Amino acid sequence: MPEITAASLLASVDECMLGDQFAFARQCRQLAKQDRENTDIGDKLLALAQRINASALRRKARQESLPKIVYPEDLPVAQRLDDIRKAISEHQVVVLAGETGSGKTTQIPKICLEMGRGVAGLIAHTQPRRLAARAVAQRLAEELNTQLGEGVAFQIRFQEVASPNSYIKVMTDGILLAAIQRDRFLSQYDTIIIDEAHERSLNIDFLLGYLKTLLPKRPDLKLIITSATIDVQRFSAHFNDAPVIEVSGRSYPVEYRYRPQEELSSDNDLAEAVELVLRELMAEGAQRHGDTLVFLSGERDIRELTRHLKRAELPGAEILPLYSRLSGTEQQRIFDLRGRRGWRVILATNVAETSLTVPGIRYVIDAGTARVSRYSVRSKVQRLPIEAISQASANQRAGRCGRVAPGIAYRLYSEADYLSRPEYTEPEIQRTNLAAVILQMLQLKLGDISDFPFVDAPDKKFVNDGFALLAELGAVDEGRITKLGEQLGSFPVDPRIGRLLLAAEDASCLREMLVIASALSIQDPRERPADKQQASDEKHRRFWQEDSDFAGFVALWDYAEEQRQALSANQWRKLCQREFLSWTRMREWREVHHQLTLMCRQLGLKQNKEAAGYESIHRALLPGFLGQIATKDENREFTGARNRKLHIFPGSGLFKKPPKWIVAAELAETSQLYARCVAKIDPEWVFGVNDSLLKRSYSEPHWQARSGRVMAFEQTALYGLVIRDKKRVHYGPIAPEESREILIRQALVEGRYQGRADFYKHNKALIADIAEIEDKARRRDILVSDDELFRFYDERIPAGIVTAKHLEHWLKATAPPNTLYLTRGELMRHGGGDVTEQQFPDTLAYGGISFALSYHFEPGHPADGVSVSVPLGNLAQLPAGRLEWLVPGLLREKCIALVKTLPKAQRKQLVPVPDYVDRAMPMLKVGEQGLLAQLATALLRLSGLQIDINEWAANRIDDYYLMNIRVLDNTGKLLAQGRDLRLLNTQLADQVQQGIAEESSGSFNSKVLQDWNFGHLETRHEFKRGGATLTAYPCLRDDGDHVVLELAESAQDAKQKSLYGVLRLLLLRLSQQTKLLRASLFRHNAVQLQFAAVGEDKKKWLEDSLIAAARQSFAIDPDNLPETEAHFDKLWQEGRASFTADAERYAEMLTEILGHYSDIRRALKKLNSLSWIHSINDVNKQLDGLFFNGFITALNYEELSQYPRYLKGILQRLAKLDGNYQRDRQCTLILEPLQNQLSDFLLKAPDELASHPALRDYRWQLEEFRISLFAQNIGTRSPVSEKRLKQLWKSVTQDVTFKV
Repeated sequence: MPEITAASLLASVDECMLGDQFAFARQCRQLAKQDRENTDIGDKLLALAQRINASALRRKARQESLPKIVYPEDLPVAQRLDDIRKAISEHQVVVLAGETGSGKTTQIPKICLEMGRGVAGLIAHTQPRRLAARAVAQRLAEELNTQLGEGVAFQIRFQEVASPNSYIKVMTDGILLAAIQRDRFLSQYDTIIIDEAHERSLNIDFLLGYLKTLLPKRPDLKLIITSATIDVQRFSAHFNDAPVIEVSGRSYPVEYRYRPQEELSSDNDLAEAVELVLRELMAEGAQRHGDTLVFLSGERDIRELTRHLKRAELPGAEILPLYSRLSGTEQQRIFDLRGRRGWRVILATNVAETSLTVPGIRYVIDAGTARVSRYSVRSKVQRLPIEAISQASANQRAGRCGRVAPGIAYRLYSEADYLSRPEYTEPEIQRTNLAAVILQMLQLKLGDISDFPFVDAPDKKFVNDGFALLAELGAVDEGRITKLGEQLGSFPVDPRIGRLLLAAEDASCLREMLVIASALSIQDPRERPADKQQASDEKHRRFWQEDSDFAGFVALWDYAEEQRQALSANQWRKLCQREFLSWTRMREWREVHHQLTLMCRQLGLKQNKEAAGYESIHRALLPGFLGQIATKDENREFTGARNRKLHIFPGSGLFKKPPKWIVAAELAETSQLYARCVAKIDPEWVFGVNDSLLKRSYSEPHWQARSGRVMAFEQTALYGLVIRDKKRVHYGPIAPEESREILIRQALVEGRYQGRADFYKHNKALIADIAEIEDKARRRDILVSDDELFRFYDERIPAGIVTAKHLEHWLKATAPPNTLYLTRGELMRHGGGDVTEQQFPDTLAYGGISFALSYHFEPGHPADGVSVSVPLGNLAQLPAGRLEWLVPGLLREKCIALVKTLPKAQRKQLVPVPDYVDRAMPMLKVGEQGLLAQLATALLRLSGLQIDINEWAANRIDDYYLMNIRVLDNTGKLLAQGRDLRLLNTQLADQVQQGIAEESSGSFNSKVLQDWNFGHLETRHEFKRGGATLTAYPCLRDDGDHVVLELAESAQDAKQKSLYGVLRLLLLRLSQQTKLLRASLFRHNAVQLQFAAVGEDKKKWLEDSLIAAARQSFAIDPDNLPETEAHFDKLWQEGRASFTADAERYAEMLTEILGHYSDIRRALKKLNSLSWIHSINDVNKQLDGLFFNGFITALNYEELSQYPRYLKGILQRLAKLDGNYQRDRQCTLILEPLQNQLSDFLLKAPDELASHPALRDYRWQLEEFRISLFAQNIGTRSPVSEKRLKQLWKSVTQDVTFKV
């Protein structure tokens, strides 16, 4: 027996199986090295020799067991066998072009097997689709007379049927790609056949590029590329001008008919055009010879055309749809010719172009468009636009009608349009996301993608976009694959889906995510037949979850698994059919789920035992779909990342009630951009997923006094979508230099610092003192500017100080002593010596009370100027006149401003204004009388100018010339402020009234009285309410049959009420007399009729007359009211004797007044001429002024005694009106302005001024003037004229002033 050495074993390796050769050769070289190092390798050599021998024997046995090869002679490829053998033997790469039906798919593997290929290694035969892979494997096994899985193996995504004796292995191109990860040299294969390469799928293009790099390293490897006759020269050029062999297909001639859609239909309507072509075929009898295949762009066109053709009622036509989402049962109707019920018109998408062969087709109608999956780098969306197909696709479609007999192909576009289209369809690699390809290349260490030999290299922007997506997933970092990326590459699914699983393990929801991930990896198992949409929707709605379509998959899975385990296989299949679930896809779902579960187990990912909650599941979705979140706007439209506008897909469970934020598994653009499979999320969940993608911007940096730090508002965006806005964050670490500047400017200079540093308290007090001087002087040139203060601090505070704590620590630890202390000299530009305590006092004294004054200089501010702080309880006592004087330092300036508001004609007489004011100032004396009256008097003396004070008061001056009144409660809290004392009293009246009401019903002893039996009547009562000390005034209020002791708001109000309260108490003591008087007064029938004529209340006149008589008898007025019981008794004793006589005298006078009044009313009713309307209106106004409510008690006896004269005058006037109207009208015109100025004045003036003696005098002089105008024979009490009244009015306006 020859000696076994490492060298001899290495020489025999070439006789082994290809899959073993590399490993055996490496072991031989290792043993040879050990032998040279004098290591004992005898046992190892023997064991290796045994393995090499076994592999060689297996190869020999495979050679001896080769099946017999027979070629069907009717196949076109059989005519080129020698050419094909020669090309394969002489070249490493061969391109074989042939139409469908040429036999290339099944015969090329047999040719290779006959040539000895497939013995040392397998013949790999790839198909683009799983269905085709199984069918081809079955056909090859039958032709080789071997069992499927023996001589011929096949492997698809979830199924492998193979044995050690297999020669040929049929697989999908994805399976071959996956094999590269385990065996980069594909050493178990000696021949690779890439079938249907013309489809140029992403997998095919990647395989072709990878094999180009592999072939130089594997000179023994043969590569055969089979393709339809579409751009085969491109494949040849890619593999260094590899030979091309063309094999004709079994086809029949096709007639092309161009029928442009716009010519068939005036409205360019597709449905109408197809109908006309079908009727043309029917006219030729085509329906008797074969079926028609109509190519359309999508399901919507199919549904619309189906409805149209059914309404068209084509005789004998059976309309059948065909698209990928159809259920298996509906698809089977297309391929089962035994169930046909007439002439079939099949409406299909481009799925029937190459993927499926529809039997019995003799005629094709090509609409010329298709939905093409196209990835948008800009919007990061897989779009499905409708585009015109290429010439190659048009030829493929036309070829579908020449398989069984001569056919006719209608093209709904012109021949010129056809010739102008691109020759070939753009390969998928140039219109799809490349993330999965890039990840695989990084795992295989294939180098820079730009150097990879693709047949058609993708655009650089697609490559960059693929890297961006992988970076979003965390799979790459600066172009290098990460540990997480390596894990993602292990999953046979889209990287996004794989990322969900890795995130789910961290979130303890892997069990649920496996269900979701596997569901997203397949076509939706829920079927929705066109004719049973409502029924299917009702079945599927059971699994909808309120906020998540993803959770709906979990609900469906749990239900399906429960039913599958409880039912037999046949029952389960029937259940799926009844509930509109695709049994095939449900099985595929389980298979994907199983495969992913195994992968997770291999990676050490553990499933959760307890059910995961909503948040954990949907948080785990975000790492995979981070770029697919969106937020709803006010128009129910969503805005997604990169400013994409999108809508929830109508089939989603969230379509009707969309949440504010969603995440979507897919964004697909058809008629518009739709989010499919969505769920509600919280945008806060985005944080922590991949924070490197978040863009943060900061706005409004500011000093926060409470925390002693510079804060800013942070806005966080993901791809332009704002995730979080206005979050307050510490700005110091983000921008330390800017933060230091803000600390100095806002905290120290602007005064927002609230720390404990002594320098700041010192500086703040100095600045406040100087600012007060500026406020008083109303100038801003004393205190240094903020910029100068900033420079002071900036020069002394070191870099890195960005918080109050930093500053205080520096001051304690290393700062020089007093380094930040300011002096008064450093803070002031000049002295401001004209601002003295005398000119600008700090208090205002009045009535023994000192009110605090404060100053503020800020035009437009509510407190600009001088402010006086007044407790609420003292507000009613504050004199408006005193406030007009402001303070001495502003008085001259205010007087000048007042004079400048005068009309120009008056102002011209006071030029120069400052000189006149300076001369007037010594004549002015500060007091309760208003400034205007004294200033007007002084100017009258100086210039002779008469000024109407009330008109002058209405002129507008700057607010700071008016005292600002600040009303405070007891704690100093501001209740209200303003410059109008009357308005403030009105505003706060409710608070005062409420307090008084509460006090009256509370601690104040309110009483109901029939006599004075309560002792002393206090003049004032102080109490606290709402933090303020209020002053109320006890009073006696007349309440008819009794008197109430209560509180009034003001002393004046208390006096007025107490006047009538005391009178009522006196009447109650005179009960016997008043009883007799009530029974006797105003009793005559004539008087009763007179009351009815004038519309007055007899009872009120009677009671008012008793009150008026008591006031006359007891000589009472508001200023001499009794305050004690003794005083009251004395008063009663002194006046009771005269009461009855006074009452009868009042009654007699009022009876006379009533008689005249009723005569006037009767006379007015008889005056019905419209030409007298002005006079009648004037009389009515005069009567209203005489007979106002309460006139009997409001007027004294002397004033009332004149009423008969005034009423007689009215009667005479009315009697003269007929025939004397023109004179009456002239007199009325003279009277009107005199009356109106009084009415206007009283309307504006406070109520208390109505009883002013000057006004009362003017009012009664007006009545006398009426006597002189309309009833001269009656006579006046004193001389009166228009001129006298005008002069009297001037004196009234001088004496009676108020602020408008």
